[in-house]
Amino acid sequence: MAEIQPVRAWRYNPELSQRIDDYVSPLFDVVSAKQREALYRNPLNSIHLSVPRPGPDPAGEALRRLTEWEQSGVLRQDALPGIYAYYQYFRLPGSAREYVRKGFMCHIRAYDWAENVVLRHENTLPAAVNDRAELLARTQFQTSATHGLYRDDAHELERYLDEAVEDPLFETEDYQGVRDVLAVIQDAGVIQRFQQLLAGRQVILADGHHRYEGSLAYRQARMAADAQPTGAEPWHYHLMYLTNAASDDLRILPTHRLLLELPDGLTDAAFLARLEPYFVVTPKDDAFDLPEVIAGKPWAFGLYLGGQPYKLRLRPEVHPQLDWDTTPEVKQLDLTVLHYFVLERALGVVGIDAQRQWPGVTYVRNFAEGLQRVDSGEARAALITNEVTMDEVERVCHSGAVMPPKSTFFYPKTLGGLLFTSIRDDEPVGLL
Repeated sequence: MAEIQPVRAWRYNPELSQRIDDYVSPLFDVVSAKQREALYRNPLNSIHLSVPRPGPDPAGEALRRLTEWEQSGVLRQDALPGIYAYYQYFRLPGSAREYVRKGFMCHIRAYDWAENVVLRHENTLPAAVNDRAELLARTQFQTSATHGLYRDDAHELERYLDEAVEDPLFETEDYQGVRDVLAVIQDAGVIQRFQQLLAGRQVILADGHHRYEGSLAYRQARMAADAQPTGAEPWHYHLMYLTNAASDDLRILPTHRLLLELPDGLTDAAFLARLEPYFVVTPKDDAFDLPEVIAGKPWAFGLYLGGQPYKLRLRPEVHPQLDWDTTPEVKQLDLTVLHYFVLERALGVVGIDAQRQWPGVTYVRNFAEGLQRVDSGEARAALITNEVTMDEVERVCHSGAVMPPKSTFFYPKTLGGLLFTSIRDDEPVGLL
């Protein structure tokens, strides 16, 4: 199903690569304003290509800088096409275990959603897609890989990846405290085995929906402008980091909800009263116990409101009231239950589209930060959630539906700036 191709990557020259940590950057949708400003101060940081500084023509400025970097030798293109092994070594809070997420970067054909080869699990915002499409159209350069998942229970490709990372191109410790290692596979026979395995697989898009849709938009524009496209043009392809969904080192962290306000001037007591018809509401002694209290329990949430922690557990008999037009797989999700029975029924924010636009809700991944923002008065309440499982992600994607917003946070995030790829018209596709 999925066609992948090796790439002749553009990378920082050998001298700069020795200090690669000075040039990598977080992805465009997670980099904070403070991080951006710090990275902009380095004139050679990859942020200038992936998230150019706002101005009259950000995409044009990115193209100018890219041209300068290529001409001056800041970036150099590898002589041979390859598949790039990318390993991330990390630990989670409270655990001594070192995880390693094993994957590889390559080009994948930019399949339309209707082709059912690349599957999505969330919707996108048109403004962000347009921003990515404009940058791609101007530069014809892919500055960061999206994250895709294939399933291989036999873990066949890992042995080739393990061998490659024994001779890394470089490694760095990133802003997350994660050790990132990049290596390359250029053996044609091994690359063909990667292609053969992926040809029998669908790919779930884990992270990077806006960047992927930006590639789709650019491809559609080129198709419309070309009277006789062959299907082999470079602009049919998209840079992706692929990892095995069968791996135990694939981590999805929870994303908690913060209620910045309560509509209709609701008091805390009135909010609790509105929850009572749908949830068993149980006061708890210690807010920091909430993650453990709800762990592994379906349709269970923590609530921190007015300095008091509560456990919320949906009354099973009310679940059939969930009447959104979606699949049974989505209706079973904790976050669907939370968005429907808390945001829609209790707070009156009706429908996912309205909830996406409602300024009264925001998202936080750090549990302690959520509590602190309530205590400081920045938020009225924190809703603590369990993480989504990989099994749930796969079942929802194969059902053809999407999850509520901010359902998944695949950890760690990949880095931008480790390598770049070109989709210019003269770029060769595949093995030379």
